Amino acid sequence: MPKTKQTRRKRAGVARARGIPRGPHGGVELLLIQSVDQLGSQGDVVEVKPGYATNYLLPQGLATVATDHHKRMVEKHRAKLVAIEEKRRSGLRALAASIGNLSVTIEANANDEGHLYGSVGAAEISAALKANEINVTTDQVRLEGPLKELGLYTVQVHLGPEIDADLKVWVVPSMADEKKED
Repeated sequence: MPKTKQTRRKRAGVARARGIPRGPHGGVELLLIQSVDQLGSQGDVVEVKPGYATNYLLPQGLATVATDHHKRMVEKHRAKLVAIEEKRRSGLRALAASIGNLSVTIEANANDEGHLYGSVGAAEISAALKANEINVTTDQVRLEGPLKELGLYTVQVHLGPEIDADLKVWVVPSMADEKKED
């Protein structure tokens, strides 16, 4: 069935029916509650596609509808928001400094040439950091590829916008391999 003007109008009105204001470019205007990478920082009014808004930003609590009332409240509390954001960033910078001074050791099964039978990925590195009481998600560990050989690697940990830390990761043979050689 071909699309008529009436069905297109109904679809275009879906976002309005939910009370979500449209932006000048046809997207949905939202006010960011938290900073979102590649989108904006806390308190910014952004325009995104309706699906991104209704399926991700709004349910995750990262944004809210950009009404005039919300915009006025953000302007009123902008100084508090800046202070809170600066405090959060200073905490992340301190965490980045502690990660930079840390090195983790991960044991893995390897053959005689030093090639791993499996690989070491972000999950293992995240678990090793959690053992050192540093909570980092696997998404924050940035690897160029899985680690497949024994040795020392420098892995980047992305903690926030413009806040990255370099972590030294030692991949060593597991103790079970050394006992088999004896």
